[in-house]
Amino acid sequence: MRVATVSNQGDAADDRNSYRFASSDNTLGRLVIDVCGISIGGPTLAVIGGPCGVESKEQVFAVARYITESGVGLFRAGAFKPRTNPYSFQGLGQEGIELLALVKREFNLGIVTEATDLESFPGVEKVADVVQIGARNMQNFALLRRAGISEKPILLKRGQGATLEEWLLAAEYILSEGNARVILCERGIRTWSNHARNTFDVSVIPAVKALSHLPVIADPSHAVGRKDLVIPCALAGVAAGADGILVETHCQPSSALSDGQQALLPNEFSMLVNQAFKIKNSLQLVDTNNGLCF
Repeated sequence: MRVATVSNQGDAADDRNSYRFASSDNTLGRLVIDVCGISIGGPTLAVIGGPCGVESKEQVFAVARYITESGVGLFRAGAFKPRTNPYSFQGLGQEGIELLALVKREFNLGIVTEATDLESFPGVEKVADVVQIGARNMQNFALLRRAGISEKPILLKRGQGATLEEWLLAAEYILSEGNARVILCERGIRTWSNHARNTFDVSVIPAVKALSHLPVIADPSHAVGRKDLVIPCALAGVAAGADGILVETHCQPSSALSDGQQALLPNEFSMLVNQAFKIKNSLQLVDTNNGLCF
């Protein structure tokens, strides 16, 4: 177990020594994480797709089928769902984990799903290829330390009111325990704007990449909460240098048990994937011709 040295300078969030493992100052090059043969952080774009929650075998199989046909190899759905409203759908729990295991076996997809607490972590860890720590748990320090001793990559979402530095310090909890495979995920922050669920902070993508070697992906679905804004914001994230995108899609959004209003239909998801790869490829062309680095 690696343990960071205690600083005598208090809780100064702007001191790079506070997030020494997350900082690019102490590494050579950017981190590339392999998940089931898919690189996250390399020159290619990683796409993670799936519904908000696991609802039934029929539902996850239908979505997994068209995601695979779109050329996407990573499937995300929540078996455990932390919800603001205690009466909202909370996920299927262990039954959902078992359904994700079936999806993994049937479609050969990598699984991304959330562990919401210490109790759920071991079961999630057995099936997931990437364990997600959600925005509400970004500063759940016990959960972060547990993620730090896991052998699985960790997808760490930015908290709703977290600064860039606070986000990196949360990643530091995981990294300092020995798990070097952390993926940062921008999913929008709470501001005074009311045209979308959250404000999608596109600028934080190149900003965090200037400070950290960790791969960064964008989650436009949770950032905006409106289907009509998801595609343009996803493409903006790719153009800003995101190493990947996490996008919610559902075969029947109108009947989804959670977040149907932000889920793309199958044809919309496929269109987004095609457009996102075109933008990523055009950025690589610019990199090669002009020496720019995103």
